[in-house]
Amino acid sequence: MEKRRAGKSGLSLSRLGLGTMTWGRDTDEHEAADQCRAYLDAGGNFLDTAALYGDGDSERLIGGLIGALFKREEVVIATKAGVSIQNGERSVSTTRQSLMAELDRSLSRLGTDFVDLWQVHTWDATTPLDDTLSALDWAYTTGRARYVGVCNYSGWQSSRVITGQGLTPGRAPIATLQNEYSLLNRDIESEVLPCAIALETGVLAWSPLGRGVLTGKYRNGTPSDSRGASPHLSAFVEGYMDPQSRRIVDAVAVAAEGLGYAPLEVALAWVRDTPGITSAIIGARTGAQLRGALRSEEVQLPEVVRRALADVSER
Repeated sequence: MEKRRAGKSGLSLSRLGLGTMTWGRDTDEHEAADQCRAYLDAGGNFLDTAALYGDGDSERLIGGLIGALFKREEVVIATKAGVSIQNGERSVSTTRQSLMAELDRSLSRLGTDFVDLWQVHTWDATTPLDDTLSALDWAYTTGRARYVGVCNYSGWQSSRVITGQGLTPGRAPIATLQNEYSLLNRDIESEVLPCAIALETGVLAWSPLGRGVLTGKYRNGTPSDSRGASPHLSAFVEGYMDPQSRRIVDAVAVAAEGLGYAPLEVALAWVRDTPGITSAIIGARTGAQLRGALRSEEVQLPEVVRRALADVSER
């Protein structure tokens, strides 16, 4: 699998990353190992997790695979902090105190002394930005994190942290931005992507398959074993079940049929090869689903198809 440099950093990532949001909750240890094995066999090197995923169980599963499936130095492990579930409610805190404590808990669950990429999971308007960024500096200078990044920041927020960290001696440079990006959600094209390109920062695209909708599985209803049917993820998928999204999915299906590919291969290749994207992070419920997504590595979309899909998906 092709590796790409994250902006001007020294971090090298495979252009498809393995997302582990469902690990420890919907994906058990045997299925997780099968997915990881398939991904590594395909040449991937980038595992993306978060303290939030499975209430830490995703990190624990990855920690159990170190040494069993791969050597620690062979894989880029990225995790995130700043979001948790408290009494059944989503809670955001990116204070220096909470981030530092969360990173040490993540390292304990992963069973490693460092993560390759540590990311602030989301913007926190209630915490002074310097307080948040000081935690990134601490992680970077102590070696707990080889590189640092931020997730789900807007264009101006991204620009502020990238330039602020880059212009101040001794601060941890921002290596990556992680944002949602797919043919169903192209919001980052207006500000975030141009910011990253101009400031030479890597972009990690999460949910490049439109939360699973671009696979085409929902065209004739909601499968009982899909995320859209699960109580904790149905709302996550529902936002992409509107008429405009259906038209985009239909266009992807038509393009896929004409090219002899599966819809998910076309949708994933479109995101993966967008200028500025370092890696597209794919998540799957089963190893079979993941192997299907990994086949997109063989797909090179004709430029006329890329432009047609861009036109039909413009909102």
